[in-house]
Amino acid sequence: MDLPAVGLGTMGIDEPGAIETAIDVGYRHLDTAQIYDNEAVVGEAIESSPVARDTLTVATKLWIDRLAADDVRPGTRASLDRLGLDAVDLLYVHRPRGDYDPETTLPALDEVLDAGLTSHVGLSNFEPDQLATARAVLDAPIAAHQVEFHPYFQQDELLADAREHDYPLVAYSPLAGGKVFDDPVLDDIAYKYDSSPAAVAIAWLTSYDNVVTIPKASSEAHLRANFEASDLDLDEEDVARIESIDETVELYPE
Repeated sequence: MDLPAVGLGTMGIDEPGAIETAIDVGYRHLDTAQIYDNEAVVGEAIESSPVARDTLTVATKLWIDRLAADDVRPGTRASLDRLGLDAVDLLYVHRPRGDYDPETTLPALDEVLDAGLTSHVGLSNFEPDQLATARAVLDAPIAAHQVEFHPYFQQDELLADAREHDYPLVAYSPLAGGKVFDDPVLDDIAYKYDSSPAAVAIAWLTSYDNVVTIPKASSEAHLRANFEASDLDLDEEDVARIESIDETVELYPE
């Protein structure tokens, strides 16, 4: 998929106003999920926006209790009803857990795609061996893989898989829950560019040619700052400094 460099992660957003503002700012990739309990909020923002639906990439994710073969289609339809849409552009398996069985879940996703309920099938929080299994079972190509990815949780193996198989890696929690604001390396780089640690973290992610990111924000100021961060052009030395941060923090472990 040709996804924008910066999209909007909506986890925790429970009012349509912030999403409407994001669309006004220029966001065209909106990411939600069944477990976020805000698909209706996203749908309300889409309906209220003057921006044409076909210019937006709308993604949602099937939770682990909707991954049995018989639950995939009704689960997808339930999400569409909440969103007020006939189809989503990208439908993910949120995690390969719970009712997930690659031999039955993935063919059901192919059927959902064939029925026109989604345009693309994606995966989220998969390991490399699970991605390989999915490729072997799915008829549809893996359109995107969404994972936690930030300076303290650098997904080298998954980045390599995305490059080898030519799909975008969608990085969630790019600001590491706010940890980037107190990092001396990011702060030093931000000073060099007259920018902010948050912008540097986003720019670092989008410096990879197959990585996009979906930071969450609610205020117009933060929405604009995140959206414009991909315009920051870090030099190779600064990319390498961030890559060399020797600290591991996983916000959303299995």
